[in-house]
Amino acid sequence: MIETISIIIGKRLKEDLVKRKGSAIMAKNNIHVTPHKDGGWQVKKGGAKRATKRTNTQKDAKDIATQIAKNQKTDTKIHGRDGKIRGGNSYGNDPCPPKDKN
Repeated sequence: MIETISIIIGKRLKEDLVKRKGSAIMAKNNIHVTPHKDGGWQVKKGGAKRATKRTNTQKDAKDIATQIAKNQKTDTKIHGRDGKIRGGNSYGNDPCPPKDKN
């Protein structure tokens, strides 16, 4: 019984880490905008091998990612040219909503 509770608590802690911005762990339901290796930008679901869409500009990729995230009620993660997350938004059940939205 105690072992089962420890596993559940550990899983919840990992899920919490996944939801934090800038986490090294990539949540599988987030929509990422990243540089494409052949130039331009790509929209990619976390954990996916292939891009959902490839565009010439980051703005176009961000707009597409936003629409997908709104439809799926998830988050966007916008990466810079260096690959680091530099922004994003939550369109779903945000576990840490802004204090002014409570």
